[in-house]
Amino acid sequence: MQFHISHVEQLNLLGVALGLAALAGINLYLTVFVTGLAVNQHWITLTPQYQSLDVLAHPAIITIAGVLYFIEFFADKVPWIDSAWDSVHTVIRPIGGALLAIQVLGRSTPTFDVIVLLLAGGTSLVTHTAKASSRLVANTSPEPFSNIGLSLAEDAAVFGGLALIHYNPVMALGIFAAALATFLYFAPRVLRAMKAKIWLTFRKLNGPADSSTLSSLPITLPSKFAEEFNRQNVLSETIAWAVPCISGKGRRIPANLFGALVATNEEPRKLVFVARKSGRDFSRAIDLEGSMAMREPKFLSDNLVIFPATGKGPKYLFLFPRSSGPIVEEISEYLRSRLIAPDPTPIVQNAAAEPALHG
Repeated sequence: MQFHISHVEQLNLLGVALGLAALAGINLYLTVFVTGLAVNQHWITLTPQYQSLDVLAHPAIITIAGVLYFIEFFADKVPWIDSAWDSVHTVIRPIGGALLAIQVLGRSTPTFDVIVLLLAGGTSLVTHTAKASSRLVANTSPEPFSNIGLSLAEDAAVFGGLALIHYNPVMALGIFAAALATFLYFAPRVLRAMKAKIWLTFRKLNGPADSSTLSSLPITLPSKFAEEFNRQNVLSETIAWAVPCISGKGRRIPANLFGALVATNEEPRKLVFVARKSGRDFSRAIDLEGSMAMREPKFLSDNLVIFPATGKGPKYLFLFPRSSGPIVEEISEYLRSRLIAPDPTPIVQNAAAEPALHG
């Protein structure tokens, strides 16, 4: 390839380079294996500007990539093994994607090489993060079918992406750019979800569930959330209990925020959730009027669910480590005792009055 290439050629090269880098972030070994095999078997014919990819057709590279893909094919379909595999490849895939992109360029200008190297490494890292985060979410369900489905969909995406790169590199570049922009837009939520799943997993592995009951709930608010609670506590209410947790779904409460759930003695039918969001203090008051509460044990977490007693209304979910089951049960009992109003007319009085009605 000549040092001086046209802008159209640069755009095509960029499409192929970043396309391969994006697919490498999903499955590096399948990308290398399929590309090398296609060149080796002459399923595709490399144009002069892509002759540098001919190295992937070497039998040794095809064999090694094929063996590693064979291992990954099975590892990707086993819950938690896939996440461990992704953790190991957090460095390998971005480096592999960057090397693939540089190999596409062949002999280009040094400036263009550096730009593509940086973009390709970042692209592979983003697609790898998207894959790893989706696997963490799937692994919270003990059934293996979601992992198998995700793995097959990722393999299909690699095959489809390689075909698109071959037939229309510019369109592939546009599609990959749109997909990356979409992921980056949702990246804060995705990273919060990954952090929450990793923390819950760590707590589950290192803190076996305790079946004993508690005599009382903790009344001390974690220091990092105390300032925000005190700022909102204009009526100087006293804390009945305060327990660290992670937010799930709820009205005006983003999911996967690390915070604390607080109840006060003065307002027994109100809770306050305090947290840190994007480096800033965050708090929301939750009105419990007309609601019910229940404990919901899950695979990774022990959840507190607050839902409307009748009809429609806001539903809230708060996640606790599996080892906090007794705490969640105590909170549920506390809320139920304050949300369920006793019947003012005892049943015995109705029974005594019944004969008089027929008198």
